Amino acid sequence: MPHANPAPTNVNNEDPITEKLYVTDGLLEQDQISLLRPSDPNMPIEELRKRLEEDNYLFLKGLLPRNDVLKAREAYFNFLSPSGVLKPGTKPVDGIFDLSKDIACFPGIGAGSTGGNSKPGGEQAAAFVDLALKAHTEDWYAEDFCKHPALKEFIAKLSGWGDDTLLFRRSLLRNNIPGAHAIGVHYDQIFLRYGEVSNLTAWCPLGDIKLNGGGLIYLENSKSLGEEIEADFFKRANEVGLSDEEAKSAFNNNMMATGLLSESPADFAKQANRRWLVSAYEAGDVVLHDPFAIHASTINYDPEGVIRLATDLRFCDSSRAYDERWCNFYQIGDGV
Repeated sequence: MPHANPAPTNVNNEDPITEKLYVTDGLLEQDQISLLRPSDPNMPIEELRKRLEEDNYLFLKGLLPRNDVLKAREAYFNFLSPSGVLKPGTKPVDGIFDLSKDIACFPGIGAGSTGGNSKPGGEQAAAFVDLALKAHTEDWYAEDFCKHPALKEFIAKLSGWGDDTLLFRRSLLRNNIPGAHAIGVHYDQIFLRYGEVSNLTAWCPLGDIKLNGGGLIYLENSKSLGEEIEADFFKRANEVGLSDEEAKSAFNNNMMATGLLSESPADFAKQANRRWLVSAYEAGDVVLHDPFAIHASTINYDPEGVIRLATDLRFCDSSRAYDERWCNFYQIGDGV
């Protein structure tokens, strides 16, 4: 089925990136970055599968109808507006942060934001965090957006899972306030160890994200490195006598309390001798990535104060053993 917003795929990855992009350990130097390769979802499915295998990600332009994505964005910020996060006089769909407020009152949620996936921000942030959590169960998100037929149908065809394609109920709908803490370095299988490696993440920006607006970045050719790191985690877990249950935990004693690989993306890339692949994103774009693809995000320095909003939707082959912890809505402290 043709998709609504196909975009050109003739991006020149050798063009210089003029924006300054920052991560938690500082500026990414020019030789540390390049552009993601975009793909038209209407390309032959064999070519798209080849690209996913080669790149460990598939950056799909306009897979989802733009208006459907913006409808979910508008609903989200309408829902969160009682927290005071939005600039007075602006439209909810624009998601403009009130720069007169303390960003500490509007922390991000999800993997890597706090140790052991505990509640961030304390009492000062409670109203905002509670609404951000409750948004996961609202019909405009959990039913209308997450179960969008264009996404599931595409993944069922691409993966070959067909009717066995299962969308996990647990998702991570994350906002990123301008200037707030960015997402650290990780791969998703860390948080999905209670099942076989048969899952695929769909990262969906809910709105346009400028190059310096805090979007995801992918370490090039990182699947093999992720697999090596995972094998080493389990080897060390065995050496120190961790039980099977303890070894599967994303927060075990061999790992950071957040489950991340590193809070220093610039240094991590130098050590791995790989570049970070970056892009601006548009509402309707989707990036699919391998469970061992290593990724992080830049700090949101959108000059207009736009809040970056995106979600991680995960799919699996239900004919194989999968991590059943992901069958429940996201909750603080749910162990994942």
